[in-house]
Amino acid sequence: MNLTGVVRQLKLARQRAQNEVNRFDAALAALGTLTSTRTPAHKRRTMSVAARRRIAAAQRKRWKLWKTEHKAA
Repeated sequence: MNLTGVVRQLKLARQRAQNEVNRFDAALAALGTLTSTRTPAHKRRTMSVAARRRIAAAQRKRWKLWKTEHKAA
């Protein structure tokens, strides 16, 4: 293969790569419009300090029970 053939092959490879980049750009643009127009179903609520403490205490209780049950095994 001579230099002209190599240059032609490189140009073809560059064109294929450019076409693929264009397809990626189109896909990203389509996804960008989908995600930007959607609204969340519900807003996350903040949890009070007291509620977090109750949940933490309940989890500690569950862990303590699990540890005592599996300690004997």
